[in-house]
Amino acid sequence: MIRLITNAMGLEFKNPVLTASGTFGFGEEFSEIYDLSKLGGICSKGLTLRERQGNSGIRIWETPMGMINSIGLQNPGVDNFIKYELPRMKSYNTVIAVNLGGHCEEDYFEGIYKLNESDVDLIELNISCPNVKTGGMAFGVKSSVAYNIVSKVKRICKKPLMVKLSPNAESMSEMAIACEEAGADGISLINTIQAMAIDIKKRKPVFDNVYAGLSGPCVKPIALRMVHEAAKNVKIPICGLGGIMTTQDVIEFIMAGATLVQIGTANFIKPDAAIDIIDGLTEFMDREGIDSLDEIRGIV
Repeated sequence: MIRLITNAMGLEFKNPVLTASGTFGFGEEFSEIYDLSKLGGICSKGLTLRERQGNSGIRIWETPMGMINSIGLQNPGVDNFIKYELPRMKSYNTVIAVNLGGHCEEDYFEGIYKLNESDVDLIELNISCPNVKTGGMAFGVKSSVAYNIVSKVKRICKKPLMVKLSPNAESMSEMAIACEEAGADGISLINTIQAMAIDIKKRKPVFDNVYAGLSGPCVKPIALRMVHEAAKNVKIPICGLGGIMTTQDVIEFIMAGATLVQIGTANFIKPDAAIDIIDGLTEFMDREGIDSLDEIRGIV
């Protein structure tokens, strides 16, 4: 397992495999199934400054080779997270990342100030949220807008800052470059892809919000391409995610240039999928005579 140790953004990860935000809660339920200290890290459920109840109606819908979710960022808010959830997460003895979203700059800034004083190891900044003060366009669509919010957050952030990129960005290469130039310590990609489902019996959209986020194996080829594009344009570490189900998927992302990966939808199908993947990485390295993942990172 020592061979899997990965250093990125000033942190040491036991291995490059983290669990993705929104698919693992805060880890409590999964801790009853396996030892979470075996993970490279855990990304918290997406947080906002204040508590949110999330979307009404159906929230999860299965689709061939994937799932669509319309959770709506239901979460306890930053203060409740720090008080009630974080102490338990820290006991898991792995890197703890907090996924932070906001609907205006002030939301991000106040959330960062609070997290600065906590025991969080890493902040994953979700810029896929719509900026309500500019008509609802997400911060992560235009690279100039992303540069603005990331640079402002970075100036006040005391923790390593990893920016989670939206697949809806006008140009993934330009977006990655903008985040790097704004001072991000790393980037993670991709977030879910906008999608929809229709109930033909009710003759209406399945989700109250009409559109929702698609994830799972069906998005992997797109995610892999976007990670490859980003890796060719920036030097900061990339955390790749999107449809990762197996060890082979992880190896593909590493070969495309990812330093870390996140396991998402697979957690719903097999709760200990991440452990299988970590064990598989060791077996692959033994079989191929690889001493360090650096040997294959970004070779494509």
